[in-house]
Amino acid sequence: MNARTFVVDGGTSGLGLEAARILAADHRVVILGNVPDEVSRARNDLGCDGLVCDISRADQVHDALTEVVERYGPIDGLAHCAAMWAGGRLEDLSPEMIRRAVEVNVLGTAILLHEVLIRMREQGYGNVVYVSALATEVPRPGIPLYRATKSFGTSLVESLAEAQGTNSIKVMEIRPGPMHTRLQERVGAEFLDTVFAAPEQVAAEVVRLLLLTPDDLYVSGQKVLRADGRW
Repeated sequence: MNARTFVVDGGTSGLGLEAARILAADHRVVILGNVPDEVSRARNDLGCDGLVCDISRADQVHDALTEVVERYGPIDGLAHCAAMWAGGRLEDLSPEMIRRAVEVNVLGTAILLHEVLIRMREQGYGNVVYVSALATEVPRPGIPLYRATKSFGTSLVESLAEAQGTNSIKVMEIRPGPMHTRLQERVGAEFLDTVFAAPEQVAAEVVRLLLLTPDDLYVSGQKVLRADGRW
């Protein structure tokens, strides 16, 4: 197998970390995270590269992806796993939390996909996997802001998938249910779920999609994973 180059945003914990772990066994992997200590720890754990990057900052995303290309050549795939949890009634959330959730889940997603697709269009190939959430499919009490901001990514990805016009550039998403991750730990007792998928199980599907070749028969943008049967 020829080694390829992959970027995993949110690769310092949870699903992103497990996807990077699988990829790092055979490929060049660069994880992105916004906390320097966490990036350093994950980089040492996985034996891969890592860059500090706040995806809501266009300059940081541009510089990070430029550095990846300068070090390793074209980016074969991007896994966008980072997200910010924002649970609770909208009227109970602070303006700071509302702003940050929009910055990460909306602005960050748009900026990251904008930058990576520019490069993939130039090189003529590449795979993008956006990690959405099962919560986008059915309204769920208590998470209006989280659902709305993640739904933005789903809408964007579905449109981008149709817009590529080539199977050589695949824009895909998965919609997992609850997982034992740091995000799930932050939700609070009233939002805890009892049915879980393990991050490593979902990570295997993320990696499968990232490794698809231009010749693989696959419909870009297809919903590919439903982690539990409750909804």
